[in-house]
Amino acid sequence: MGEVLSSLSNGLAAAVDTASPAVVRVEGRPRLASSGIVWSAEGIIATAHHVLERETNIKVGLPDGGAAPATLVGVDPTTDLAVLRVEASGLKPPTWAEVDSLRVGHLVMALGRPGRSVQATLGIVSALGDGWRTPAGGKVDRYLQTDVVMYPGFSGGPLVDVSGNALGLNTSALRGVSLAIPAATLRRVVETLLAHGRIRRGYLGVGSQPVRLPATLAQQLGQETGLLVASVEPGSPAEAAGMLLGDIIVGLEGQPLRRLEELLAFLSEERIAKAVPMKILRGGQLQELSVVIGERT
Repeated sequence: MGEVLSSLSNGLAAAVDTASPAVVRVEGRPRLASSGIVWSAEGIIATAHHVLERETNIKVGLPDGGAAPATLVGVDPTTDLAVLRVEASGLKPPTWAEVDSLRVGHLVMALGRPGRSVQATLGIVSALGDGWRTPAGGKVDRYLQTDVVMYPGFSGGPLVDVSGNALGLNTSALRGVSLAIPAATLRRVVETLLAHGRIRRGYLGVGSQPVRLPATLAQQLGQETGLLVASVEPGSPAEAAGMLLGDIIVGLEGQPLRRLEELLAFLSEERIAKAVPMKILRGGQLQELSVVIGERT
């Protein structure tokens, strides 16, 4: 047993040594530094959006002990991701591994560099799932939850396997548990931010909340809830379409609309500037409007 534990211990230490050159410190908020991942040798750093409380005067602590000022390239709050650029040489990105081979129970480590040296914490994959939408509507390709302890400053650092390969970027800001944004999502968001500086999102311009439908309409539509329009922003696509306070949205483009998460998921980039049919309940009667989806600025 002692030899097995010694071999495991040495293997985990070797995995930390393998991954640590790709872990940087991110100083983007007062008093508490966080972590980031070297995305490319050209100075691109991926980190968590919620650890950046300012857009300027950001510094990155490098693996060699030095530090460099960083420029904010762009952020995607809906997936809690941000991209920085630093002028530095000799940066080494990690070897990325896709999460398809992971199973619940596999050992993983979260790495962080809130100080000058790398820190690590060990845990297991506690839950795996398919793609999902964050509460703000961001698309994440896989659900990857761990039981690793997210010590202060670990957000933005990598989740690694026992070989030191990076599996994703750790965050505790999306669902109140330890999640990792998988490599596929990171790749898509980082490349979009590098190309455009932002993630394009659709915009309707309403405030809404779920509400139960009358029993007869619920049976007719095959759904129990819709979205009650509580506010309509002046000059918004919703106002231009003729939406009113008290309307209940029950469908968009032929699909039922029951929860706010479904509306956020619908407002994707490909629907910007597109006219879509909207089914509403107004004064007890079903009506259909046409709304041109705007772009959130």
